[in-house]
Amino acid sequence: MVLFSLSLLAEMIANDKPLLVSYQGTLYLPFMHDYPESTFGGELETPADYHDPYVTQRLTENGNWMLRAPIPYSYNSINYYAAQPNPASPDAQHWLGTDDRGRDVMARLIYGFRLSVLFGLALTAVGLGLGLLTGALQGYLGGRFDLAFQRFIEVWGSMPELYLLIIFSSIFSPSIWLLLILLSLFGWMGLSDYVRAEFLRGRNLEYVSAARALGVSNRSIMWRHLMPNAMTPVLTFLPFRLSGAILALTSLDFLGLGVPPSTPSLGEILSQGKENIDAWWLSLSAFGVLVGLLVLLIFIGEGLREAFDTRKQ
Repeated sequence: MVLFSLSLLAEMIANDKPLLVSYQGTLYLPFMHDYPESTFGGELETPADYHDPYVTQRLTENGNWMLRAPIPYSYNSINYYAAQPNPASPDAQHWLGTDDRGRDVMARLIYGFRLSVLFGLALTAVGLGLGLLTGALQGYLGGRFDLAFQRFIEVWGSMPELYLLIIFSSIFSPSIWLLLILLSLFGWMGLSDYVRAEFLRGRNLEYVSAARALGVSNRSIMWRHLMPNAMTPVLTFLPFRLSGAILALTSLDFLGLGVPPSTPSLGEILSQGKENIDAWWLSLSAFGVLVGLLVLLIFIGEGLREAFDTRKQ
């Protein structure tokens, strides 16, 4: 949670624009607004390049000052003033070096971490909603509806997901929303099986029969009585679903079927590491972030599993 909260503030941690500028007694927020170079005494009306020596001199002389982010580069910033050829090894200017286009690896890791977690949360939330709905209806209604829907799940689950992603990636321009929609079509079936099993087990219990005899609606029985019991295995399974969603995004980006090339992604950094074997910092840094993220999520899953284990209560 601490790492994810920090990644949400990525614009204040890694940004090629200063966080605060004081020029001639006036305060500016470049990381929130684009200011032309003429605002700071330059001649151009284009957005100011705060790594340009001329602009830097204007903002640091005659009592002017600027407050930079701890990492003065964004995920798409290209260092045109680097002393080493790209990809450059780690140094005091770039803590984890640069990629083959001159972009700071540390900044791309921070933004890629945020994108991966947000994508995993969104995909898990959509799969959770669809899985709970379909599993509850199957388990509670049973009969022909359950049999028919199980046959549909068997057919739908046999669809070649990777081939469909390749086909749609060739038809539509790659985007994070396209990936979210396509992966959501298949990501609900695992959770649906758990919920269905819990509803099948609980629909014939005495308290459910008593609720029916008292005239409680099916919707209330499903939501208030059966769903809380079905959520125990689902909650313990969620961190593993989240880690699976992050791995899916990373794998697709590594294969070139994921987000656009300019988007910060852990899979894209791994792909660059494969293409540049000598640049060990690319593969090692992306691998370390990915492994650390997945291990933390697994620890969360283990903790939830122990917390909801009825044998220990």
